[in-house]
Amino acid sequence: MSGELAPPNGHFAQAVLVTAPAKLLFISGMTARTADGGIAGVGDITEQTHQVCRNLRAAVTAAGGTLDDLVRLDVYVRDIGAFEAIHAVRRQYFTADPPASTMVEVSGFVKPEYLIEINAIAAVGN
Repeated sequence: MSGELAPPNGHFAQAVLVTAPAKLLFISGMTARTADGGIAGVGDITEQTHQVCRNLRAAVTAAGGTLDDLVRLDVYVRDIGAFEAIHAVRRQYFTADPPASTMVEVSGFVKPEYLIEINAIAAVGN
């Protein structure tokens, strides 16, 4: 962390350095879709964020990593006012050094029930 930057507003790092050798895993946008194809937490940003984090964990675990290997998150939300609620959930999943991150508000998703979508990059074996 540079001393020339203000501390982050949420639970994220402003920069993450990855050293070799590491394998990069690019995770497509995860929504609150459950393994059976349903949608968790319709209307509930907290539950949807939990499901998204569980989905991210499943994807990185399948590649031999953990949530601690995630170095970058891009977060898309229907309501930027949910920032604090989302970061409260993130603190439960990203307990080591948090990943670098961006959060932006969008007008919609593929299904109107989705409130959040996150894509990620992990450095597995770092």
